Amino acid sequence: MTIFAETINHMLIRLYPENPNLKHIRQIVDILEVDGIIIYPTDTVYAMGCDIKANKSIEKIARLKGLNPENPDLSLIFHDMSQLSEYTVIRDNTIFKLLKRNLPGPFTFIVRANNQIPKMFKNKKKTVGIRIPHSSIVREIVKELGRPIITTSIHDPDEVIEYTTDPELIHEKYRDFADIVVDGGYGKNEASTIVDCTGDEPEIIRQGLGILEW
Repeated sequence: MTIFAETINHMLIRLYPENPNLKHIRQIVDILEVDGIIIYPTDTVYAMGCDIKANKSIEKIARLKGLNPENPDLSLIFHDMSQLSEYTVIRDNTIFKLLKRNLPGPFTFIVRANNQIPKMFKNKKKTVGIRIPHSSIVREIVKELGRPIITTSIHDPDEVIEYTTDPELIHEKYRDFADIVVDGGYGKNEASTIVDCTGDEPEIIRQGLGILEW
């Protein structure tokens, strides 16, 4: 880890979606590579995550969300479509075209996982949620890391609001949990559309921000 990376732990880092500072991206990746937890903007709501190989951090996030740490219901963020083949099995050309039409975008697609996923989650997980957000900040982080990151939404304790949109308030709440909060401006208050692609036909199981292009 660089000296600079050590100094930015538990800090709020401002990045601009139009032109994210590559030096800061690299320093955020330094944190991920030593099993750090980050909070970042997507094209929907703010989310938290860690390196897919950071088992202890995955368990820590799962416990925070009230999930089974041995089988957490967490999705992965990829940089682009080409990276998907390393962790997923998409043999159906119709499904591949559906993903290609709608990604990057505000969707979570549930697809078949290959044998890399159980190694990460220490179980027999056969499906995985995948995201390629239309957000340059998180995609540049994943690109620089060279592998996907775990992702799960930041919820608001207010039952009406559901998601916290202000990165400064997020930092105030999670500064002792996350190593870095990335401020990419105000987030949205609507989550991604979830599409299950593991059955006979793709099925929308949660309508969110994304309008699926069939």
